[in-house]
Amino acid sequence: MKLLSAIVPCYNEEENIADFYQEFVKNEPFFKEKEIEFEIWYIDDGSKDGTVSKIKNLIEKDSRVHLLSFSRNFGKEAAIYAGLEKSKGDYVVFLDADLQDPPALLPEMLGFLEQGYDSVATRRVTRKGEPPIRSFFARMFYRLMKKISRTEIMDGARDYRLMKRPVVEAILSMPEYNRFSKGIFGWVGFETKWIEFENIERKKGETKWSFWKLFIYSLDGITAFSTAPLAFAAFMGVLFCLAAFALILFTIVRKALFGDPTSGWPSLVCIISLISGVQLFCLGIVGQYLAKTYMEVKRRPIYLIKEEISCGK
Repeated sequence: MKLLSAIVPCYNEEENIADFYQEFVKNEPFFKEKEIEFEIWYIDDGSKDGTVSKIKNLIEKDSRVHLLSFSRNFGKEAAIYAGLEKSKGDYVVFLDADLQDPPALLPEMLGFLEQGYDSVATRRVTRKGEPPIRSFFARMFYRLMKKISRTEIMDGARDYRLMKRPVVEAILSMPEYNRFSKGIFGWVGFETKWIEFENIERKKGETKWSFWKLFIYSLDGITAFSTAPLAFAAFMGVLFCLAAFALILFTIVRKALFGDPTSGWPSLVCIISLISGVQLFCLGIVGQYLAKTYMEVKRRPIYLIKEEISCGK
C-alpha cells in the first residue's frame, strides 16, 4: 500500500475544517482502488478562533487526521515546511483549507504520477472573484520574475501540488529561513506536469492575504530567487555618475565660452532631490538583501510547536 500525506495549512479556518475533510474523503473509493492509504496533517498556524478544537473533533473520529499547532503565527511558508517534515507518505500534497484547491483533482493528479511525472502542479487560468488591482499586480509580478530569475515560476501557480518522495526530500534539503515555496518548487527541478483550472472562490470565511501582505510576499520572492535588483542598483549608480560628470563638463564649457553665471538653483534642488531619492531606493534594495542575510545567520527555527496530536494520541 502506498501512503498519501495531505498537508493543510490553517489560520482561523474553523468554518472550513469539517467541509474540507468531507470533500477530501470523497476520494476514498478511488484511493482504495489504487491501494493508497492517506493521512491528513492540519498545520495550525497560530489560529485565534476555534480551528484547533474543530481539528481535534475530527481526530476523535478518524485516526488518519493529525494536528500540528504552532506557538504563534509563523506564516504559510513555515506551515508548508512543517508539514513536509511530518509527512511520511510516498506521495505528498499541499491543499488550502478554504477549498480553493479542489480535492476532486487528486485522482487526475495521481494518474499523472503513475505516468512517470515526479510532481503535478496546478495553476489558475482565471482570477474570478479577486479585486482587479490585485489581479493586475499579480500578473505583473509573474512577468517580472520570468525576466529576472532563472527559476521557473508559472503565472497563476498555486501551492496545490502533488509530489513523490524524492521531490519532498529535495525540498527538505533547503532549510532556509526566508522561504518562497513557489520558487523552491521550481528551483529543485524534477519533471512536473501542470494542470489548469478556473479560480474557485472560498466558500466560507475571509482571505488572510491583504494587498500589503501579498506585496511583502512578492518582495520575498524577488529577493530570494533573483539578484537582478542589486544589478539594477549598481547600474543606476553608474548611470548617475556618468550624468553628473557630463553636467560638470557642460557647466565648465558654458562658463569658459559664454561667461554664463551660475544660476538655476530651483532646478539644482530638483536634481539633488532626484539623485538622493535614487540613492535611498538603491540603498533600500541592498538593505533587503542584508536583512535576509541577517535573518539567515541567526539560525532561528522556522517554527515552534505548541501542540502535536498524531495517530489519535
